[in-house]
Amino acid sequence: YGKMLTGKFIVVLSTSEGDITVEIDADAAPKTATNFIVLAQSGYYDQLTFHRVIPGFMIQGGDPNGNGTGGNSVYGETFEDETDDANALMAIGYKAGVIAMANRGPDTNGSQFFIMDANYDLPPNYTIFGHVTAGQKVVNAIARVEKSSNDMPVEPVTFSVEVR
Repeated sequence: YGKMLTGKFIVVLSTSEGDITVEIDADAAPKTATNFIVLAQSGYYDQLTFHRVIPGFMIQGGDPNGNGTGGNSVYGETFEDETDDANALMAIGYKAGVIAMANRGPDTNGSQFFIMDANYDLPPNYTIFGHVTAGQKVVNAIARVEKSSNDMPVEPVTFSVEVR
């Protein structure tokens, strides 16, 4: 994918439980923010689900397979982490409301992301690229829906993403 975005973007995740407004920071994590914004604008995330929800930790979504096994980036299959000191958001850590990329190990970012339900001490292996500005109560509600043994909601929690 070509040009990296800069600046800040407001996106609204319209979920089956309510709206979550997130500020995406392309200055802190340009490659990650560009991936998320371009996927969102293309409709990639429309009607996907939060397939993994853990109260006191996070809600995870963005997999077209709906189970944590899929999701490509705009750069092809995966792209590298932006977890070094160049990303000022990494210093904040994984606090409630932070949005970060989910991955399967170093430099395996695709389309999956998670939003923190609460402050949680994670190793700095997941690129932080923004934070919730409104609707954290919705994040909290999604984290607490009835779920099966694999942390998947019994009733699918769907969402779409609109870039404002």
